[in-house]
Amino acid sequence: MHPLIRTASALGAACLLLSMAVPSAAAQDWDRPPNNPGLPVTGHQPDDLHPLAGGLRVHDPALYAGDDTEDWYVFGTGSAEINDGTIQVRHSPDGEHWTYVGTVWDTIPDWVHESVPGVETLWAPEIFESDGTFYLYYAASTFGDNRSVIGLATNTVLDPDHPDHEWVDHGPVIESHSGDDHNAIDPGVVEDADGHHWMTFGSFWSGIHMVELDWPAGTVADGAKTIHLADRQEPPNAVEAPHIVHRDGHYYLFMSWDTCCEVGADYKVVVGRATDVTGPYLDADGVPLLEGGGTLLIGEEGTITGSGGQSVSGDVLAYHYYDTDLGPDFDFRLALRPLQWSADGWPHVD
Repeated sequence: MHPLIRTASALGAACLLLSMAVPSAAAQDWDRPPNNPGLPVTGHQPDDLHPLAGGLRVHDPALYAGDDTEDWYVFGTGSAEINDGTIQVRHSPDGEHWTYVGTVWDTIPDWVHESVPGVETLWAPEIFESDGTFYLYYAASTFGDNRSVIGLATNTVLDPDHPDHEWVDHGPVIESHSGDDHNAIDPGVVEDADGHHWMTFGSFWSGIHMVELDWPAGTVADGAKTIHLADRQEPPNAVEAPHIVHRDGHYYLFMSWDTCCEVGADYKVVVGRATDVTGPYLDADGVPLLEGGGTLLIGEEGTITGSGGQSVSGDVLAYHYYDTDLGPDFDFRLALRPLQWSADGWPHVD
């Protein structure tokens, strides 16, 4: 019996947006058939599955579950055929019934094209709320290249119908170039126990890195140096999508390993933890993440493959996946699953 509790999706962390013909449709119809045929009910789905209308196509989901989970938003990688490939947004009042509510902008900011020629879509967003401001980090890159940039936009409300809703772009936060040992994509933000804010990032190259932010500006702090958090220590160093959660005195670093973005891919979610936000991070067996460590959280589950690009909001884990049972033309969907915690403080999913 497969443990997915909900389904959905959008496109790409360290992969190019797959080319798809997307019918023009009203925003409220985007996640409904025939635009998105969705998941048929099959034997591997549990009784408590709540199928979405058509299934949500969200890749690299950044989940925000509001107070008491009364207001949910999920941000995902853009599609080149929709509003120039900018970040897509979906809303739910309860985590089960979702509506596509558009994109952050109608077009990708001009400075992004100047920084990274060839960009077609914005990737792998992060949403973070602090003192009434929502910080949306997003990445721009091209597949297989580390000429990349992470940008920042802010807003005071997430409801697109609110009169104060406006995403204000603040330009680049951190960049990488050919020849650098890192790749500036897949941003994640965490506040430590002392109120300092940090951004994780990284995909392949030398793995996962972190840098301190100047808060509340949300940009890199003056003089901040990057800190190396995780490295698989073997080519092609397939690790990306870092996301840190602070819980009960530990910092948990969630990452995606291996190959993304197609049916049958071996993408998976792993985790390590530390008592200090800057590390060292160890897996459940005590192996440092800088030495290839990582405890498997979600891998292949029956016909479900390619699980990763994760984020956590509260105790809800969001990620995208593929299903080999539905054939090679089935693309990504979103999964939302409750995180459980063992007696010794390690996350798992049932």
